[in-house]
Amino acid sequence: MPELPEVETVKRGISPLLEGRKLFQVIQRRDKLRIPLPDNFAERLRGRTVERITRRAKYLLIHLDEQETLICHLGMSGKMTLKAAKDRDVPDVFEKHDHIILETDRHDLVIYNDPRRFGLMTLCKTDALDQHKLFRQMGPEPLGNEFNAEYLLKKIEKRRSPVKTILLDQRVVVGLGNIYVCEALFLAGISPEKKACDLSRDEVEKILPIIRDVLSRAIEAGGSTLKDYARVDGELGYFQHEFKVYGREGEDCKNVACDCKITRIIQSNRSTFYCPSCQD
Repeated sequence: MPELPEVETVKRGISPLLEGRKLFQVIQRRDKLRIPLPDNFAERLRGRTVERITRRAKYLLIHLDEQETLICHLGMSGKMTLKAAKDRDVPDVFEKHDHIILETDRHDLVIYNDPRRFGLMTLCKTDALDQHKLFRQMGPEPLGNEFNAEYLLKKIEKRRSPVKTILLDQRVVVGLGNIYVCEALFLAGISPEKKACDLSRDEVEKILPIIRDVLSRAIEAGGSTLKDYARVDGELGYFQHEFKVYGREGEDCKNVACDCKITRIIQSNRSTFYCPSCQD
């Protein structure tokens, strides 16, 4: 599933093409993704102006005129691709899993493709977003000022679950996926099995900037391509080439002074990769 850096990369990719443009045409090729599309979905979008595009956790928020927002989630295999007006086929040819096509008043296309249909699109009044069932229990953004040492210490003070599990809890902090939590814990030298309540203030203050740095570097690298993910221009992200532990079970630790192998364990039904020596 695309994580925060991948969704941020998509947001940055589609924004120049969509922001400030009117939706000239919307093609809806099915009635349901993970959840049913809103009634009269295509008709409700046609003629609307895209004012801006933001991200909340792993959701794309396409803010429209008339104080309404299109909420998009890419799911496990969803992707957005762009096709400039000059590159369009005559007639247009769409792939089997191209479910939603947005055409701007400049006749550029943004195409939502999702083979597994685990993504979603829905509409919400913009001023009601914070209370929408998808968002109302979410924690702060990891790149924002609200995610700070005092906040995290308060959240973990009585939590006996492993620190990795807590950092994946969207009620604590949003958008941190399995890949980037594994990488951040390694760089901070913290065991993923350590109880969250046992983290010291020094450890909390150490891992916060590491989380931000890992996410920022991943965004600049266009995200991580493992299976289905590609950027909106069709290129692959390349942060996976910087992985220290994720997906490296049985390989040598990248710390030159360490002669240990990377280990994989299962936590909350997810694979965790770490170095038992560097993360004691």
